[in-house]
Formats: sequence, structure tokens, C-alpha cells
Amino acid sequence: MLDLAGHLHEWIEEGRDFAVATVVAVGGSAPRPPGAALAVSADGTAIGSVSGGCVEGAVYDLCLQVLQDGQTRVERFGYSDEDAFAVGLTCGGTIDIMITRYGAGRTAEAAAPAAALSAAAHGEPVALARVVHGPAGLLGRAVLVRPDGTHEGGLGGHPDLDRTAIAQARAGLDAGRTGTVEVSASGARWGSPRTESGGGSHCLGGLTLLVESAVPPPRMIVFGAIDFAAALVRVGKFLGYHVTVCDARPVFATRVRFPEADEIVVDWPHRYLASTDTDGRTVLCVLTHDAKFDIPLLTEALRLPVAYVGAMGSRRTHEDRNRRLREAGVSERELARLRSPIGLDLGARTPEETALSIAAEIVAARHGGSGRPLTGSDTPIHRDERVAGQLVSPV
Repeated sequence: MLDLAGHLHEWIEEGRDFAVATVVAVGGSAPRPPGAALAVSADGTAIGSVSGGCVEGAVYDLCLQVLQDGQTRVERFGYSDEDAFAVGLTCGGTIDIMITRYGAGRTAEAAAPAAALSAAAHGEPVALARVVHGPAGLLGRAVLVRPDGTHEGGLGGHPDLDRTAIAQARAGLDAGRTGTVEVSASGARWGSPRTESGGGSHCLGGLTLLVESAVPPPRMIVFGAIDFAAALVRVGKFLGYHVTVCDARPVFATRVRFPEADEIVVDWPHRYLASTDTDGRTVLCVLTHDAKFDIPLLTEALRLPVAYVGAMGSRRTHEDRNRRLREAGVSERELARLRSPIGLDLGARTPEETALSIAAEIVAARHGGSGRPLTGSDTPIHRDERVAGQLVSPV
């Protein structure tokens, strides 16, 4: 829902009623993760998607129904054995979708979601925890959390329930992730969601929270202002990263050469990396393959809690680089984090193909993919990710 914040905040400001359908649980090969949303305004305008097209029509009709009666509900969609073209997921998975009404006539319970939409629309980090499975009286209730720890709203149950919801929302905000977590009616954590036979997650005797976070895009820092970097900048932007190019040579690190980069920095790479902000979502791509740049830079990079560190170079360059890094005091555990030679084996030749190879490795590392062809493989197409016991999908 927060991905649609710009449009939805405008609808609220215009006094329009609308319904939001949100994926709150998935089972099997479902097309969209928890948090994916479709919104329908009272005039019939639709934005977003919950299934990539499989059940959009049926969900659209449910949104119109909720707009009329105002009753929050959760519906399950799965594969139709009788008719593959009937309303259902042809991929064979299942999804649970919660539909809630918001807008001009919103109740007090909708204040926290409305505030979250306003914050996200203005580029402010925010997280929202909503009850998506549980007692009917709590369904759709929400609490909002901001980076400074302030919060709005509540779930209306046991006092510990609000504290748990706030803690989970804060964890989602810190990690920049969206996902579900199960708690008891008293607010005690039950760990990661259970999946029923046939798919879907819910909490027996308790409830399930969907935690959605809106955070700034993750950073990609590309070191080395070369032609391969220009292609990687374009791919990084396509994947949703905030892309910085850094090089110590001002003649190469220019806006003319990198028009699509968010930032261009002329500085020694290791010095810039030590002074700039990084987090657990940041990816670092070292394309300089020059020891005077690489060694101090990678010594710094491999000790940071970032998502990915990759370095370009031949296998001979890789062996020499590893030797130099060991001499610089980099431990074997730190060295094991280095992706080098950078990228997956695609047989890439051109800068664009190489950028695709690097991006593919970043995506595989982010989601735990093997990088092997899906043809003939029995590995899952979509993988669940668990962070601190919480089932999540990255933002």
C-alpha cells in the first residue's frame, strides 16, 4: 500500500473514498509478495496490482463491494482445477488478500494508515503494522512508527499487543523490509507465520501482523568511472537503487559520462567509503581493478555490514588482489564476503552484458538464488526470506 502512497494521499486530500486490497499471505508459487496492493477509488479508477493479472478482476469487484458496505474482509484465491481460465491463480499458488476502505469517511482506526500514506508520499521513512488475520474486531487496525520512535494508532487489544506491534514496525523500518509476523492475542511473539495446507499464513488463537515499510531506496556505489560503470549505473537505476559513482580522477568522473547517476563523487574511493553512509541494503561494486585503489577500498568495504561487495578483474587479478588483502590484514572470514571476479557466468562481453551479469549476482545474493537455470531445476522459483525470525520480502 505504501508503494501507492503518492496517489492514495492525493485521493485523501481530494476527499475521495477508496478501497485497498493488500496481499497479506502467500502459498506456493504466488506471483506477488505480501504487501503488494491494488487500490480502487469510488469512481472506479484502479492503480497497483496484487497478482500480475490473474485475479485482478475479481479483486476489483471486491473493492467495489467494500466501498459500498465498508466491511474489511480477507479473501483467499487459489488455482481452479475445474477450469484453468476461471478466477484463480494459474501458477498453482494461493494468496490471501485483505480489502479495507479508506478515504473521506474514514474511522479513527484509519488515522494511522492515512498518516503513513502522507509520510510516504512526502518521502519520509515510516512503517505501518496492520492486523491482517485475527479477531474480526481487530482486523485492519494499525499502528504507525517513525524513525524517531514516535508512533500513532493502536490495535485496541492487550497492552502488550501494541508494544509488540510497535517493536515489529520499528524492526521493519530499520531493515527497510515488508512482511508478516505472528503474535498471540496478548502480544507475545510466536515467531514466523505458519502456512496452512493449501497456502496462506495465519495465527491459530492469535493474530498476524503485516508490517509495511517505506524507506529511501538502497544505495549502489560504483567505484571506477569506466565504460562498464556507465552500463551498471543504468541497470542499478532500473533495479531501484540510488546510484553513486566514485573515482579519484576528475577527468573521468563527470556528469557527461554518467548522466543517469544520482551522485558523482571525485575522491579516493576508500576515503569516500569511510565517510559516507551505508547500511545492510547497500551494494558496493569495485570496477577499478587497480591495486592502489582496490586494496585500501576493499579493506574498508569488507569490514562494513553491507549487502554485497564485488570486484572486477581477471582470475589472475583476483588471486593477486586476495594476496595483497591478506597482507593488509583482511581476515579469511572477511575475504570470503568478496564476490570476485564480479558477476555471474553469462559469457558477457559488452559493458551492458557485464552490467547484467553483475546485477544478476546482486539479485541472487539478495534473495538467496543459486544463479543456475530454472530449466531442469527443482529449486523454488520464489524463496521465502527470514530476518530475525520474521518472514519478509525486501523493499
